[in-house]
Amino acid sequence: MKFYNARKILTFMLLLLSFIIISAQEKKPVVPQFSPPEWTKNVVMYEVNVRQYTPEGTFEAFEEHLPRLKKMGVDILWFMPIHPIGEKNRKGSLGSYYSIKDYKAINPEFGTEEDFKHLVNKAHEMGFYVMLDWVANHTSWDNVWTETHPEFFSKNEKGEFYPPVPDWHDVIDLDYSNKDLWDYMIDAMKYWVTEFDVDGFRCDYANGVPIEFWTAARKELEKVKPLFMLAEAAEPEMHIAHDMTYNWQLKDIMNKIAAGELNAEALAKHIKTEKKEYPKEGYRLNFTTNHDENSWSGTVFERLGESAEMFSVLTTTIHGMPLFYSGQEAGLNKRLRFFEKDTVDWSNLVFEDLFTKLCELKEKNKAIWSGLYGGEVILIENDNPENIFSFYREKDGYRLIAFFNASPKDQKFSFKSENLAGSYNNYFTSEEVSLNTDNTLTLKPWEYIILVNK
Repeated sequence: MKFYNARKILTFMLLLLSFIIISAQEKKPVVPQFSPPEWTKNVVMYEVNVRQYTPEGTFEAFEEHLPRLKKMGVDILWFMPIHPIGEKNRKGSLGSYYSIKDYKAINPEFGTEEDFKHLVNKAHEMGFYVMLDWVANHTSWDNVWTETHPEFFSKNEKGEFYPPVPDWHDVIDLDYSNKDLWDYMIDAMKYWVTEFDVDGFRCDYANGVPIEFWTAARKELEKVKPLFMLAEAAEPEMHIAHDMTYNWQLKDIMNKIAAGELNAEALAKHIKTEKKEYPKEGYRLNFTTNHDENSWSGTVFERLGESAEMFSVLTTTIHGMPLFYSGQEAGLNKRLRFFEKDTVDWSNLVFEDLFTKLCELKEKNKAIWSGLYGGEVILIENDNPENIFSFYREKDGYRLIAFFNASPKDQKFSFKSENLAGSYNNYFTSEEVSLNTDNTLTLKPWEYIILVNK
C-alpha cells in the first residue's frame, strides 16, 4: 500500500514538473521567410484616400500635393484600392473601395492607367515609394471572375455566392482551396509590379487568406523586384510572409488610456509582450488613425481628445513604422464618409509642423529606425508607473529618451539613470537638458519629452 501511494505521488510530481516546464517555455516568435527592403529602415508611411483628398478626387489632382508631402518628410504613399468598384449590391452611391470589380483595371473616377503611371513615375522621381492596397479575400458581386471563373468563389448549399461577413453584403468570398485562384491572384498582383513599378502591397484582411498563399505570392513577386509587404492583421504568424503587421493592440491601449479605462502600465506591458511574441526583424505599423478608425470608430479627437498629439509622438518613437492618414496633418476633425464624396478640408495645416519634425526624427535618428536597423525599446523604471511611460532606445551611438504623461493631470516622477546620465537636447524645444544619477521631473497633462544626444 505504501509503495502504491509512493508511486502515485511520484507520478503526480512528474506530471506537475512537466506542466511547470511547459508553462515556463516562452512562445517563440515566428521566423520571417523574407527580409524588408533596406530602404524601409527609416521611413514614414502615409495613407492616400484619393476619393476624398481633393474636390476632383483624381490622381492628377492628388499629384499636386506631392511637393508638400515631400517637404513634410513622407516616404511611402499607400494608396487605398484604385480598382473599379462593383455596382451590384454596392453600398452608398459610390461604393466601397474594397469591392473590387477588376483587379487589372483602374477606377475611372480616379483617372486612367496613364494618369496612374504618371503619378507613380513622378512619385519615384521625387523619392517616394508607392504601395497598393490589395484585396485578396473577396471581390464585388459583379467581378469579372464571376463570369469567367465562378469556381474561384465560395458557395452555399444552394450553389450561391455569399459574403465573407454578413455585414459585408457588397462583396463575396473567394475560395482559396482552389489553387488555380492562387495563380490568377498572383498574376494580377505581378501586373502592378511589372507594368506600374509599385513597391509593395498593403494586404487587406490578410488573415482571411491562407498564409501559404501569401508566401507563394511573395516568392513570385520577389522575382520581379524586392517588395515591402504590410499585412492588415496583428497575428505574429503573418510575419512569415509579410514585413509588417498592424499594431492594433497599441491602438486599443491608446484609446482606453484616453478614455480613462487603462493607464501607462498597459503600455509597458504591451512592449514586454511584443518582445516575446514578435520577431525582432518584424515591423509593427503604429497609428492613431487610418481610414477604418476615422470612418467607423471616430476621429482622433473623438477617441483621443487632448492626448492625440502625445500619442502621435509615441507611435513614431517606439518600435515600428509610423502611419499618417490623409488630412491628419490638417487636423481632420470629421468622420469621412466611406461610400460618398466627402472632401478633406486643407485650409489649416495645424499639425504639419509636428509631423515634419517626427518624419525628420525618424529619418535621421538611428535609435528609432525600424526592425533590426533600430535600437531595442528599453523601459525606464520610474516611481509613477501608473501615469508615466518612459523608455530609451540607442543604436550606433544614437540615443533617444522618451517620457510620456499618459494622464489628464500634472504628474511628478523620479527615476534613476546611472547609464543615461549626461547632456541631451530636448528635440521639440531645443533646450539643453542634463540627466544625473537621480532625476525628478514634472509633466503637464498629456505632455511628453523627447531627449536626443545628436
